[in-house]
Amino acid sequence: MEPVLILDPSEHYRPDFRKDIENFRNYEDTHPNRHIIDRVRRTYLDMHTSQCVDFVKAKREKWLKFNKCQMTVMEAMELLNQLVDESDPDIDLPNIMHAFQTAERIREAYPDHDWFHLTGFIHDLGKVMALWGEPQWCVVGDTFPVGCAFGESIVYQSSTFGKNPDLHHPIYSTKNGMYQEHCGLENVFMSWGHDEYLYHVLKHNNTRLPEEALYMIRFHSFYPWHHGRDYMHLCSEKDTRMLPYVLEFK
Repeated sequence: MEPVLILDPSEHYRPDFRKDIENFRNYEDTHPNRHIIDRVRRTYLDMHTSQCVDFVKAKREKWLKFNKCQMTVMEAMELLNQLVDESDPDIDLPNIMHAFQTAERIREAYPDHDWFHLTGFIHDLGKVMALWGEPQWCVVGDTFPVGCAFGESIVYQSSTFGKNPDLHHPIYSTKNGMYQEHCGLENVFMSWGHDEYLYHVLKHNNTRLPEEALYMIRFHSFYPWHHGRDYMHLCSEKDTRMLPYVLEFK
């Protein structure tokens, strides 16, 4: 087996490093690294300007043919050495670091749940789309439903959706939009990103990961739901039952 070459991060980015929880997800101008927060804001402005129903349908048509490449998980992981997430205010290192950090932290807390370790390790693999020419604003960052009103807890919600094509749509701008109340998140079009892509890749390849793992992968970036408690009116009983698993992953 060929050796896997990864960058060696400083001790502050190793799995045993503890960062105070209140210091995570700081999107404000008080962030200690201003160049990072400027990059994050720019990414979300581009995302919230372009992610609409028609855009998401086009991306699903493009990527869910599964005809771009074939590779192993570790081959995909090596590619992540080339990617730094432009939407993440907490880290400025390649994503493969985050993959190992997440898996090790989960193994520390749940040593007997091997499926959970694996879920943490692969949860961001969909970000390889960025290396096939996709701009990062439709690969990384917090996700949200399209086709209905944008939730108030979305990052930069009040200042970045002004030019979104769906903002004043007679249906898509309403609370339920094109959906029925409690229709279930499985029937909702999410903004296109790595979560949705990896979820469909796993389903297409008949994954044996449990349903809890698939929810973690598909919705781990859906912060307006699991952190902001927006969009509960679209959730089914199954979504409510799975929410604690997503929260535990986060």
